[in-house]
Amino acid sequence: MKRSFGEKLFTVINTIILVLLCVVSVYPYLNQLALSFNDGMDAISGGITIFPREFTLENYRTVFIDPNFLAAARVSVIRVILATILGLLVTYSAAYGLTRRGLPYRKQLTLFLMLPSYIPVGTIPTYINMRNLGLINNFWVYILPGLFAFYNMVIIRSYLQELPPEMEESAKIDGANDFTIMFRIIFPMSLPVIACVALWISVGAWNDWTTTLTYVTDRELHTLQYLMMRLVKEAELANSMSMQQTMSKGAEVKAKVTGDTVKAATLIVTTIPILCVYPFLQKYFIIGINLGAVKG
Repeated sequence: MKRSFGEKLFTVINTIILVLLCVVSVYPYLNQLALSFNDGMDAISGGITIFPREFTLENYRTVFIDPNFLAAARVSVIRVILATILGLLVTYSAAYGLTRRGLPYRKQLTLFLMLPSYIPVGTIPTYINMRNLGLINNFWVYILPGLFAFYNMVIIRSYLQELPPEMEESAKIDGANDFTIMFRIIFPMSLPVIACVALWISVGAWNDWTTTLTYVTDRELHTLQYLMMRLVKEAELANSMSMQQTMSKGAEVKAKVTGDTVKAATLIVTTIPILCVYPFLQKYFIIGINLGAVKG
């Protein structure tokens, strides 16, 4: 079928727009990748695009040389695994329960779970609560407070409400109990939205460093992201002291790394795991967003 001039023009314009969006999305990451492999003092002058001007591995050496790196990486990986598995279990169970039409006070329970999302809680009361629960300098401070997320629950619940009720009715006729229906019938049918929420939980747990800053002082419990943040601050401080020394003595003091180059290296190190996992979950992510969208 011959295409009209308008259709051809639309295809050309659409292609140009999509290419521009891809460039805008990919360029910042490539720029940080180039900056992470560039010499610190040379990077201060600017002009780094997607290729390093003076190649060096010193920025990554600064990141990996820290003696706590492996321990922090282990804590982060364990945290992501436990937070994802337990968070999905709690959120999915709550969503499944709230889809049961025979559940007493179902609307009231939904309202009760929704209210904390609109009522801000201060840092000091939260800290006192964590201390009373014994979660200060405790690994479970990374897991227990974030087990339930109302938004994730609503996404899963909306998806479950779209499933055909005949599947559950057939299972009950065959003698299946609620737990069998929940985990062996409904759960496999909900894998798209489960994968979508799992991606949200794991990315949030992987990127979080404020929990460590607020509730953890034990170095053995520091996460990789907190360690990366601390390395960036130390690099910025060392760079500032180098500049002051240069101004006071009049001699040129070359810093091998700067705050910006170390920051770029930490960004690459912390995003690589997500970039490796995301392509495998992308189709579930898109399906979950479309089918589990919150209704108006």
